[in-house]
Amino acid sequence: MKKIVLAIVVIMVSFTAANAEQKHPEQWYQDKWCAEHKGTAEAVLFDGTRCDCLTVKHAIEFDFGRKWSEAIGQSLYYAIQTGKKAGVVLILEDIADYKYFVRLNTTIDHFNLPIDTWLINNY
Repeated sequence: MKKIVLAIVVIMVSFTAANAEQKHPEQWYQDKWCAEHKGTAEAVLFDGTRCDCLTVKHAIEFDFGRKWSEAIGQSLYYAIQTGKKAGVVLILEDIADYKYFVRLNTTIDHFNLPIDTWLINNY
């Protein structure tokens, strides 16, 4: 029992430390942006997955800069499930994170991926 409690404490501390650097949680940005673009936040898809924001034209994944590569796959999957165009909103809270937006768009351009991108810069 002590090992389970210790494991839970370690996980909680790790999660808190990882998010301590963030100014706002991802959902804060997601809710604000999605409302401004008349989308549906946390749209539940046919298979039970949740698309961060579903607009008239796009199925959009939100992620912080360092997770740019994960956002590509998720947005493409949401596009398959919805028949909409894939989109990624990359959240940057520090100017040094702009490199992730460049990596995201360089990869999309190189492979001619059907993904639109937007940037939230909160720095």
